[in-house]
Amino acid sequence: MKNAIRKTALPLALSFALLAGGALAQSTMPASSTSSSSAAASAAKTHAEKRADMVEQQINDLHEQLQITDAQSSQWNAYTGVMRNNASRASEAFQQRSQKMPTMNADEVMKSYAQLAQMHAEDMQKLSSAWSDLYAVLSPEQKQTADALFQHKALKPHHGMEHKKAAKPASASSSTTASGT
Repeated sequence: MKNAIRKTALPLALSFALLAGGALAQSTMPASSTSSSSAAASAAKTHAEKRADMVEQQINDLHEQLQITDAQSSQWNAYTGVMRNNASRASEAFQQRSQKMPTMNADEVMKSYAQLAQMHAEDMQKLSSAWSDLYAVLSPEQKQTADALFQHKALKPHHGMEHKKAAKPASASSSTTASGT
């Protein structure tokens, strides 16, 4: 059960991963020397293709765990449509930013990041609305499963937070010096 929960895609985590992951990983990872045919095929995929595959896997996992019924398919399809659209928009935006990055100055880089953050916020609003519509038609058992999945994910530190917490005591004096206070 824990393994299934860990692999479950949660909309918030997905969206954050798309935003943060695209900014941090603009290139694909090299294939290992002991690659099988599936590993070679995976290495040949673009970053965008890998993200699209991840979204589809997360959609499939969530569908299975929530046991979506035919009666809920309209709301489910609307929700997954928003997920796919958000992932596509994020991928495209990060690709465009990556292509422009070598010629951007610091001010343009900062503005481009602000634009990505704004897009992320807008996409999260759309996803939240679609989720609310889906959640409203879930059975009590499905809601309980969804609640547990979301609570489990919310208890995990966000990307990078575990590093900040660990480094805080040691960096307290350096941050004071760096900020000039």
